[in-house]
Amino acid sequence: MKRIGAQTLEFTAPPTVLGHGAVGGRKESEGPLAADFHQTFDDTRLQTDSWEKAEAQLQKEAVSVALAGAGLGAGEVDMIFAGDLLNQCISSTFGLLEYQIPFLGQYGACSTMAQTLLMAGIMVDCGAARRAAAVTSSHFCSAERQFRTPLEYGAQRTPTAQWTATASGCAIVGQGGRVKLLHGLAGKVVDLGVKDPSNMGAAMAPAAADSIYRFLEDTGTAPKDYDGIFTGDLGYVGSTLLLDMLRDNGMELSGVHNDCGLMLFDRQRQDVHAGGSGCGCSASVLCGHLLNRMERGELKNILFCATGALMSTTSQQQGEAIPGVCHIVHLGI
Repeated sequence: MKRIGAQTLEFTAPPTVLGHGAVGGRKESEGPLAADFHQTFDDTRLQTDSWEKAEAQLQKEAVSVALAGAGLGAGEVDMIFAGDLLNQCISSTFGLLEYQIPFLGQYGACSTMAQTLLMAGIMVDCGAARRAAAVTSSHFCSAERQFRTPLEYGAQRTPTAQWTATASGCAIVGQGGRVKLLHGLAGKVVDLGVKDPSNMGAAMAPAAADSIYRFLEDTGTAPKDYDGIFTGDLGYVGSTLLLDMLRDNGMELSGVHNDCGLMLFDRQRQDVHAGGSGCGCSASVLCGHLLNRMERGELKNILFCATGALMSTTSQQQGEAIPGVCHIVHLGI
């Protein structure tokens, strides 16, 4: 690999996506991208006895679908990079236990899919792994219980709130596939003092603006050079702020930008307020809709820019602001 500019990495022997899987819940199956999911479930508990176990099952299913798509068994994958929103990443550890693939847990909040994909690509490119998997998940009910209020409380949600996706996405990375990992950027932690846990888009937008600006500067490219620049998950509020921030720096993104949090659900029909969020939101949009379109040749050159709000229940209770981070993976065919 080689470094370009301040933060960007270029894959010299570009790894590729060998297989991918997107699984989701009932609300996701009723949204605009329903046809791009490889599997959906009407039962939010996936026939388990808790929401946390259901989320673990989502990851297990996403990996299974991706392995089948790649024509591989679990024993043919050298490493798996996985994470989620729950304490100690229990969805990943419990969900992936039976695969017995060497495990490297990750935490990037909603940026985890880009982080795991970047790490998998680095390991394949440098020869540390022949094949590596990247996977993450989220579940509306498990996230609400941990970060906000129990569902039984029936609290009203503010207009800026986003709906945590009940979904998971997995990509198997190796050599010989159609979609290539061309560049990657590890983002910086950015904090502009937003404290409202019901306005994650505003908290994450500054990090997205910073990473996208720096990636385009490092690579000497412009927004028009890409078929799409996809953030996730800024929702309506964060996407509006992102465009304004970059416009103030002389960069117009509106013609090519879309956000996974706005793509996954129909905001007018599904009552998700500002859009979707959660690790599984951008993961399922990438591993379903976006990679499907790339394999069909409809998209040939995209930036996947997953964003994360790096908060915890402890920092929230202590009144701290919500820092954000945005990692980028450049995909092409």
